[in-house]
Amino acid sequence: MTTLNIAVAGSSGRMGRMLIETVLREPGMQLAAALEQPGNVNIGKDAGELVGSACGVKITADVEKALPGSDVLIDFTRPDGTLAHLDACRKLAVKLVIGTTGFTDDGKKAIADAARGLAIAMAPNFSIGVNVMFKLLDVAAKALSSGYDVEILEAHHRHKVDAPSGTALRMGEIVAHALGRDLKQSAIFGREGVTGERKDDTIGFATVRGGDLVGDHTVMFIGTGERVEVTHRASSRANYANGALRAARFIMGKQSGLFDMHDVLGLK
Repeated sequence: MTTLNIAVAGSSGRMGRMLIETVLREPGMQLAAALEQPGNVNIGKDAGELVGSACGVKITADVEKALPGSDVLIDFTRPDGTLAHLDACRKLAVKLVIGTTGFTDDGKKAIADAARGLAIAMAPNFSIGVNVMFKLLDVAAKALSSGYDVEILEAHHRHKVDAPSGTALRMGEIVAHALGRDLKQSAIFGREGVTGERKDDTIGFATVRGGDLVGDHTVMFIGTGERVEVTHRASSRANYANGALRAARFIMGKQSGLFDMHDVLGLK
C-alpha cells in the first residue's frame, strides 16, 4: 500500500488536533507537515505532542518549506489563510481538501480557478452523515414543495466565528434549488419586532452558540397539521476528520477538478 502523506493546516486548533490524531492512527497515512499562523505559541513544537504522542513533525508557519513531500493539505481554517495556502499548493502541486467556510464570491472563484490545474475537494461539512442528509433534503424538498414552510436551525460551540454555519447555508441552498428559488432572495437570517406574516417563499435560519456543542443541524418542513424534521447531531469532530481523509484518498486519483463529498461518496 502506498503511503499518503498528509499536511494539516491550523494544526493546534480543535479540528487540527483531531485531524492529526486521526492521521497518526490511520493505516496507509502519515503526517508530513503541520502548519500554524506566524506567532502561534505552538510553532516549533512536535505536532504529535498536541494529541499525546510525539511524531517528529514540527509545527511551522513556513508553508512553502513545509509542504514539499506532502501529497494533500487538509485545511479547516479561515478564508484568508486557506487562500494563502491555495497559492502555495498550486506552486508545489499539493492537492487540497478544504473544510473552511465563509468564503466571499471572489474567494470561491479563486478556488474554482485553481481547480483547473489542481485536484481540490471542498465541502462545508465533511461528515458522511451530513452529506447523506444533504441528499435526503433534496428528496424532501421536492416532495414537500407546496404547503410547507422551511426553517433551518443550527447550533455550535461558543467559539465559532461565522453564522449561520456553512453547513446550514448549504442546506438552504439545496432546499432552495429543489424548490426553484434563489437562496439570496429567499433567506431570512433574523426576526425581531413586528415582522408581519411569514412569506411563503422564504427560508428561515436560526442560530445558537454556546458551550462545547460540536454541531447540530435541523431542517423543518412545516405544514398544516404536520411537520417533517431532518436532523443531524455531531457528538465528536472525529466524523469530520474521517470524511476529510476519505476525500484526501479520493482526490489522489484525480489530476484536477473541484469535487465535493457527493463526488467522494458516489451520491451524484
